[in-house]
Amino acid sequence: MIFKKPLKVEKDENNRVPPGQTVTNNFPVLTDGPAPDVEKSEWVFEIKYQNELLRSFNWEEFNNLKQETITTDIHCVTRWSKLDTVWNGVYVEDLLDGLIDPEKHKFVMAFCFGGYTTNLPLEDLMDKKGSVVTTFDGKDLEKDHGGPARLLVPHLYLWKSAKWVKGLHLGESDRPGYWEQYGYHMYGDPWKEQRFWND
Repeated sequence: MIFKKPLKVEKDENNRVPPGQTVTNNFPVLTDGPAPDVEKSEWVFEIKYQNELLRSFNWEEFNNLKQETITTDIHCVTRWSKLDTVWNGVYVEDLLDGLIDPEKHKFVMAFCFGGYTTNLPLEDLMDKKGSVVTTFDGKDLEKDHGGPARLLVPHLYLWKSAKWVKGLHLGESDRPGYWEQYGYHMYGDPWKEQRFWND
């Protein structure tokens, strides 16, 4: 695990911070290994079910979709929280529009450049709860923070907001992703402190 930037903390006075978390003004960088170099000209976002490609977007096509500004708090499993972060991107429900089969598509595996994966219930990406974002604080998303694009699922711990995302696999069952295989919680609700398997 790579850590960058010192963690500067302050008190939260708005009751917006889950148990065990501390507010920071910084944006700490945590990765397992080096951040992959992903050129926008090579970036393609794919939506699949089993081996079937349902839809894909290159960088230009993705950025021609309806873009949303999302202001939200984020919470890392390493116990820091950052409030009022501002992102720009596309809601997952818009990427999946017209594709969902409720009988087949109940869970999602996000897959990424560099080999990272993480699992989520599909419902946790719908109703504006999940998005694929390309900017942070009005600037292109930096490589260390998942650029050119990352998943953003702010109501769950930040490891579920997969960096360097390049697609979603839809499925009928829940399977552990990268960190989940190493003992992280299958769901990751920060308000319930679901950090590890037995939490």
